[in-house]
Amino acid sequence: MAGKKPFGNPVPVSDLAAAILDPVLRKRAGLSIGLVQSWEEIVGPRIAAKSRPERLQWPRRAGEDDPFRPATLVVACEGLAALHLQHETGEVIGRVNAFLGFEAVDRIRIVQKPVLVAERPPRRLPRALSTTEKADIAAKVRPIEDEGLRAALERLGASVRGSRHR
Repeated sequence: MAGKKPFGNPVPVSDLAAAILDPVLRKRAGLSIGLVQSWEEIVGPRIAAKSRPERLQWPRRAGEDDPFRPATLVVACEGLAALHLQHETGEVIGRVNAFLGFEAVDRIRIVQKPVLVAERPPRRLPRALSTTEKADIAAKVRPIEDEGLRAALERLGASVRGSRHR
């Protein structure tokens, strides 16, 4: 036992949270945590910023002999996102079904209400470069003949240098 580690390999916190939340979310809302986490990839950033999947409503089955019927995906939306989602319903249903791996959803029900989405922190602007730094970048890209490429590389160099601390 002297050679054994007390703990296993490091695991990302998101994997631990998913392992805890997935069964709860599946029982309470019929959703998987993967669908919630991948919502932006499924519907695109424009709609995802103002919407979120809430639950899957499965139709009641009278008995075991009843055929399988797909669920209704309930999505909470704000303002114009509801209109955009309504316009792209067929595409979203296809993407959700492709994500889940089977024809799980055949309808989307939109519920308009406020959606709290974690906002990304604002990007830090690069610091202003000194004249010597600008001259150094210009000297390095001077041999490039194409003006557009030279200007793009100067901007890239300024961005890279500006994002570094002195």
